[in-house]
Amino acid sequence: MTGRLGRACRAAAALLAALAVQPPVQAAAHPAGDTTHALGVVTWAASAERLRHDGADRSYRLLVRTSAGGDELRVRLSNAFGDRPLRVNAVYAGDSERGAAVRDNRRLAFHGRASVTIPRGADVWSDPLRGHVRAGALLAVSLHTPDPAGPATGHAMALRTSYTARGDHTADRSAAPWTRTTDSWWYLDAVSVRPDHPGTGAVAALGDSITDGRASTPDRDLRWPDLLARRLARTSLAGVADEGISGNRVLSGGGGGPSALGRLDRDVLELPGVRTVILFEGVNDLKAGTGVTAADLLAGYRKIVRRAHAAGRCVVGATIAPFQGRPEWSPAAEAVRREVNHHIRGGDGFDAVVDFDRALRDPRRPERMRPAYDSGDHLHPGDRGMRALADAVGLSRLRCAR
Repeated sequence: MTGRLGRACRAAAALLAALAVQPPVQAAAHPAGDTTHALGVVTWAASAERLRHDGADRSYRLLVRTSAGGDELRVRLSNAFGDRPLRVNAVYAGDSERGAAVRDNRRLAFHGRASVTIPRGADVWSDPLRGHVRAGALLAVSLHTPDPAGPATGHAMALRTSYTARGDHTADRSAAPWTRTTDSWWYLDAVSVRPDHPGTGAVAALGDSITDGRASTPDRDLRWPDLLARRLARTSLAGVADEGISGNRVLSGGGGGPSALGRLDRDVLELPGVRTVILFEGVNDLKAGTGVTAADLLAGYRKIVRRAHAAGRCVVGATIAPFQGRPEWSPAAEAVRREVNHHIRGGDGFDAVVDFDRALRDPRRPERMRPAYDSGDHLHPGDRGMRALADAVGLSRLRCAR
């Protein structure tokens, strides 16, 4: 061949020859030594909050329940609220046994080193750990901080008993050194795995105290995201991250940590494998008595949706549950709640909707929670109410074309 056609054919042949000698593309896996990002899928997570300093030379044995199973476990440690670098000189992970006892306790590394210093305001992922992690396993992550000071980072209301000790006891398998308990998670905010089944993704529940599980029975993993994880266990969305913070609001920060808008990146979009976000917030904006309107709240939702869509995530909008009976309830707040729910049910930019209001409300008095679901404070559902929320999520609605 001559001319332009011949040159084009020769160029194409050269390109095909070059591609033929390239190594085959591997399935997504954790890059060795990468402590900034993690691939795979999140199997557990809890939103980072500011905690009070807990003392120097402290070990923590933190118990967390996995969702998706897999290998190459990684943990993410956070110094998001620290005002200085945080040194963690030992991190181990193993299967929890009775109390603080651990089986198969193995050391994690960071860029091949046993210790890591996390800059102020930063997070860090460990290197992958060989071995398999079962779906639904109770995992024990142990870490030691020799000299922390200033604000700590963690999750205040774990609803799971963990353990602390003086000195570095992270390698100990027995429960003997772990003489104190804690009901918070310290410095640990996510765990990921390379999932057992290729293509497995995760769901992140972005919410407030109801998502955080307040009023559910401690140590039984009965928050609605926990119960949803059990329903999703054999699906392609087996990973579940509970990103609820008590007191959290959509529009403004405060006692419930940064706003949902302010923590969206770290708590949701930066988690590996998250495909769908369930947004269940707004009641604390109404309770705050700041005059938040339906237009304000819907504008906040739309910002979250736009940012999640830009990152390729689906967003499921959840209607705001009833709360008459609380001191903060008012006819004006109820009117805003109903208007917001009307827009959510109409779609309003969401990829799908879950009607948590309908799942919980009393049919005879729809501004109140059904008594059988009410924990007694007229805001937080008890265990039966948590089950009703989890059951209200249509699993097919958690997937979209994105």
